[in-house]
Amino acid sequence: MTRAHLPGIIAMAAIVVASNILVQFLFGNWLTWGAFTYPLAFLVTDLMNRIYGAGPARTVVFTGFLVGVFCSLIGTQIMGEFGPLVTFRIAIGSGLAFLTAQLLDVGIFSALRDRVWWLAPLFSTLIGSTVDTALFFSIAFSDALSFVDPATDVAWANEVLPLLGVGPMAPLWMSLAVADWMVKLSLALIALIPFRLIVGRLETNRTLA
Repeated sequence: MTRAHLPGIIAMAAIVVASNILVQFLFGNWLTWGAFTYPLAFLVTDLMNRIYGAGPARTVVFTGFLVGVFCSLIGTQIMGEFGPLVTFRIAIGSGLAFLTAQLLDVGIFSALRDRVWWLAPLFSTLIGSTVDTALFFSIAFSDALSFVDPATDVAWANEVLPLLGVGPMAPLWMSLAVADWMVKLSLALIALIPFRLIVGRLETNRTLA
């Protein structure tokens, strides 16, 4: 790690902390405010990968993972209206989903980095985001995985309702997952703009230097 990598490390840590705080506050029926900050982690990872390579990008990912674990440990000690703010299942799901999805993002980006500029950040983020959503929500809330922590009551998340209020009948956690996934996909497209601008600015500065 060098001083040049510190902005990426600090940005990732800030995103993880902010997302862990904002996830406590609802935005509508299916989302939390954390859904809008967490996907920025993929932008940070992709920028680090493009500018410095896969090694520094993985360093940033592991930093984010450790910060996330720390936040989860704090959350398990804070009691809310229905128990700890962070259950054991949520902690496991969050950590495993983050690490798996981010490392997958690094690998896919690296494989596509020599193609047209938008392909690597877009495809790595889309696939990473999909894996992240599937892992987190199924581990944290699916009744089928209740053996992960039998003491955690996830009956509320498995209440069968119309998907997103209008679709076929499905457990509530699936509506939460689909809404979260849709936000991630939308932000993956929007993030191409700052990705291009930041990379272009840095490349220009290097040329002038």
